[in-house]
Amino acid sequence: MALNAGNCTYFFSRFYVQAINTKEIKVKTKKETWQGRRELLFSTIIAIVQVNDSQTELLKRYLKKSEENKTKNDKERLDSYYKRNYRDYFGYLEGTLKDKKEELTESEQGILDWLEKNK
Repeated sequence: MALNAGNCTYFFSRFYVQAINTKEIKVKTKKETWQGRRELLFSTIIAIVQVNDSQTELLKRYLKKSEENKTKNDKERLDSYYKRNYRDYFGYLEGTLKDKKEELTESEQGILDWLEKNK
């Protein structure tokens, strides 16, 4: 049951009475809806920019850490590359170098040393 009195409408129920101010009820126009959507869009863009700032800080930390370990990582990468790619070739040369009766050159001696170290 509803009762109108001036600006207010009173709804009576079996358990409670609820008053609604009828002046506050307002239908949104297209302009107001568009403005709300625009505000939502701008707030989303601002949130994305803030997230990107935190991601850039994280990336800067990772870059700094990787620069500090660059020489160590480069050496490990090169050693791994040499072990994978030169072991067979140097192993093939090992037999001829050990049987060689003349004095070994510096590079041949380096190959034998490398094979001893990486077996």
